[in-house]
Amino acid sequence: MLKQVHLYIKGDVIGVGFRAWTKIQAKILGEVSGWVKNVYDRLEIFGVTGGVEALIQGEEKKVEKIINLLRQGPPISRVDDVEIYWEKPKELFEGFEIKK
Repeated sequence: MLKQVHLYIKGDVIGVGFRAWTKIQAKILGEVSGWVKNVYDRLEIFGVTGGVEALIQGEEKKVEKIINLLRQGPPISRVDDVEIYWEKPKELFEGFEIKK
């Protein structure tokens, strides 16, 4: 059965290759689809802070596996928090893309 999860990843996750790493992990894992993008929430003195948003579809075990990977992130990142929202799929995605 197809499952869908919407994730918001907070921490030092912008400018460290998090989106590209996520796409690679989805490809390695296989049988998951969706997208990932940067989101910006506020301006700070030294630039913009934000996080990464992702929507992932697939078999429940595969989705759970990628959630666990995203909780860790790539070695150069620092994940402080992951908000997880299970949703009913409204559309089917093919492949995995990085959104701008």
